[in-house]
Amino acid sequence: MRTRITEMLGIEHPIIQGGMHFVGFAELAAAVSNAGGLGIITGLTQGTPEKLAAEIARCRTMTDKPFGVNITFLPTLTPPDYPGLFKAIIDGGVKVVETAGNNPQQWMPMLKEAGIKVIHKCTAVRHALKAQSIGCDAVSVDGFECGGHPGEDDIPNFILLPRAADELSIPFVASGGMADARSLVAALAMGAEGMNMGTRFIATKEAPVHENVKKAIVAASELDTRLVMRPLRNTERVMNNAAVERLLEKEKALGADLKFEDIIEEVAGVYPKIMLNGDMDVGAWSCGMVAGLVYDIPTVKELIDRIMSEADSIIHERLNGLY
Repeated sequence: MRTRITEMLGIEHPIIQGGMHFVGFAELAAAVSNAGGLGIITGLTQGTPEKLAAEIARCRTMTDKPFGVNITFLPTLTPPDYPGLFKAIIDGGVKVVETAGNNPQQWMPMLKEAGIKVIHKCTAVRHALKAQSIGCDAVSVDGFECGGHPGEDDIPNFILLPRAADELSIPFVASGGMADARSLVAALAMGAEGMNMGTRFIATKEAPVHENVKKAIVAASELDTRLVMRPLRNTERVMNNAAVERLLEKEKALGADLKFEDIIEEVAGVYPKIMLNGDMDVGAWSCGMVAGLVYDIPTVKELIDRIMSEADSIIHERLNGLY
């Protein structure tokens, strides 16, 4: 399947693995790239330029296909060493960067000079247009269904994707609610050039997370996520658990007086304990509504091959059969 995104990135299938904290390690990125998609290493999980450089080098030993690095720009008192992280990306020969969070404009000149394609994750059409105007090569349009930060507009992809298609000239991929061939074909029908999957890729054999995390996603329905930190205008969609219930009780009790410090034990530093140790109730972790469409834990290749095969059947049999 050829789309503008497969041509731009030099990949076989229009499927991208999103950056995910303490999930996007070399093992998963390489598996996705080897299966014909675009794997993504999560830069901030590595933390330092030296560790990121080592992870990029490790990924190179696992695949000779294109892969990318995610860099998220977070408002924080002690920002990561972004110049060092980008230098590690450039020196490592990585040719695709997925940016998320704040505007990546100040980093665009160095990335463009290095011949790197930049895909910025956007939760609104106005943000996508801004990304286009500063020179991003593509955008990942993130609907309200997504795990992680869906923005504050609450627009689901059935509206957001066609709106993006109406406004953008650069290619975009659909992110949020993407799990299978139906997701891909629907995204293409609404104007996207492919799809970005996060939660679905956690429930694969190669995802380097604890088995408890994978089983939790398979067991969950579409009703099992919650929105937290909404009063702080830093909304995050997470899997419901005991810590999330505590967090929501604090939000309700404190109302307008809520501060980040009040919920810090439920959200700060919890990812290693959850993703690596499998302690499922220790804190809030990002998960999309799409968990309701995840029924098994295949290998990455099995998943991508199944998606592409079933997409072909939907396009050539079901849709053609309607005429």
